Amino acid sequence: MNRARLTVFVVLLVPVIVIAAVVLIYDSTPIASSPNAHFSSFTVDGKTFQFTSVATTQAELAKGLMGARVTDKTFELFVFPSSGIYSFWMSGVNSSLDIMWLNTPQGSDSGTFVYLAPNSSPCDLGALCPNINPTARADYVIEAQAGFAAENGIRVGTPVTLH
Repeated sequence: MNRARLTVFVVLLVPVIVIAAVVLIYDSTPIASSPNAHFSSFTVDGKTFQFTSVATTQAELAKGLMGARVTDKTFELFVFPSSGIYSFWMSGVNSSLDIMWLNTPQGSDSGTFVYLAPNSSPCDLGALCPNINPTARADYVIEAQAGFAAENGIRVGTPVTLH
């Protein structure tokens, strides 16, 4: 009887462990193909701001600033594997944010803001929260406290340099 239990246990447990390992590896594997995923700051109009976090894995990209305390010094960079249309949502975020999509020419650290969603409001509806859908392709997104874009004269077409 003990041998039968052990066999059932092994047959059921091994696939669960394998699936968990695959999910863990997938969630922690950087998806950013850019060698520039090491950025620590950005400059707009001669002013430089430090990133408080850089999201390069599937798990980091999904989490964003959910649950984080956002201040005027909070800046998160989202690094994507290639230029594309990347939607965001405000589920679980504690305060309003400016979400700024930017695109850079391949191999360059400088680009322009291509879409802005200023003063995006938090949403407590979970899966029912609406998506924020940009109309332009981007390879990076910066999230900052609401009002940052307006205070710094950021509009579509504003140049930005990543460091």
